Amino acid sequence: MPVRKAWWRPRSGEAAARPSAAAPTSAELAAELTAEALRALSHGDDGGFRRHVAELAGEPDVAEWAHAVDRRLAAALQDGVSTAWERGWQPADVIRFVGRRRTARHVRLALDAIAAEMRAYSAATVDDQWREQLAVLGAEVWWEHDDEHLAAWSEGEEVDRAEMVACAVELVHLLAGLPRLASIGPRPGTPRREAPASTRDQVRDVDQRMLGKVRALLAKAESTEFPEEAEALSARAQELIARHSIDHALLAAESGDTRGPSGRRVAVDNPYDAPKAVLLTVVADANRCRAVWHRELGFSTVLGFPADLAAVEMLFTSLLVQATTAMVHAGPRRDARGRSRTRSFRHAFLNAYAARIGERLREAAGEATSRAAAGEGGKDLLPVLAARDRAVEEAVDTMFPNLAKGRAGSVSNYEGWVAGRAAADLASLNGRSEVTGAFPRS
Repeated sequence: MPVRKAWWRPRSGEAAARPSAAAPTSAELAAELTAEALRALSHGDDGGFRRHVAELAGEPDVAEWAHAVDRRLAAALQDGVSTAWERGWQPADVIRFVGRRRTARHVRLALDAIAAEMRAYSAATVDDQWREQLAVLGAEVWWEHDDEHLAAWSEGEEVDRAEMVACAVELVHLLAGLPRLASIGPRPGTPRREAPASTRDQVRDVDQRMLGKVRALLAKAESTEFPEEAEALSARAQELIARHSIDHALLAAESGDTRGPSGRRVAVDNPYDAPKAVLLTVVADANRCRAVWHRELGFSTVLGFPADLAAVEMLFTSLLVQATTAMVHAGPRRDARGRSRTRSFRHAFLNAYAARIGERLREAAGEATSRAAAGEGGKDLLPVLAARDRAVEEAVDTMFPNLAKGRAGSVSNYEGWVAGRAAADLASLNGRSEVTGAFPRS
């Protein structure tokens, strides 16, 4: 086969002729060429990468070679996904990162690789958070035979073999370079640690009802044209979240549920990622969680107890929608000379919005805790909440021992700052713990 002849050549230091050596198999050649293409990518050798891709994609009518290449690429993709799991990544993290660094086509291929890899794990060893992510992402095996997957994928994407091979090798290269993250939950293959059976179903039902009510309130807050209505709806949502968190804490203490904090990663995207990270931090702190920002990866890791984590993500998402709507409604800005000041205005706007939300959360924190403590069961509540706060702080210290604390940077647009604080005043919320002006970074 021509591609074999072109590739099988003596290495430096080897004899010029090896009459007794067996010719490499198609599988061996495919592995060698894939490795060479990956090395070319690592060295920024675009010409070499394209040359190796062309060799891998060559002879499309020779079934033996095409199948060997496809099997090698499929195995490399699944190995990349498995390595990502070992390094602390979860499905949503991988897809988000691929989307930031590559194209939508790479994302779709990554989803297929994740679906293929997840078949190796028993359902009993897959955590609920992973199940939710896979369902939301739509990662599922849609092809009939693995040997035909990449060919079917190429047909569905309407690309030729060379484009398919290039996309697969680029994705393998990206997955191989993923940094190690702190683990925020059991990876597939780990036996699941369930809550006591007597409380599990009850908690799940209550969680779903509460989250449904909060989603409905926040959706109305985002869609209304009346600031006062948005304020009332957001405040009501926070009240539900606070009451639910306290009930959860007491139920866990009574039932002997000793599971500790867990985590989830929340996207913090450009533009204006720094003030968005601050906003997430103050929302997390208000809900007895802590957020750690990974700026270069485009997300924050939020640590806390499961019910609180779900609330933080919902509330942050809603506040960000409300802040963005108010910011865009304020319109573009120009200075006296007609030069655009829109970017500095919006950066200042979001910084001020986050700062003002933090102030209001501090004001409400003592009141919310006092009301809960004064009610039935209040005597037992404060020690329980204090213990959970300590558990979260200990989890942060364990996972991120070298945290650096900082601020979002300077603000150069006074008009944007004033407008942002005014918008935050319309998003009155009731917090439940002290909020600091700094936020941690990793």
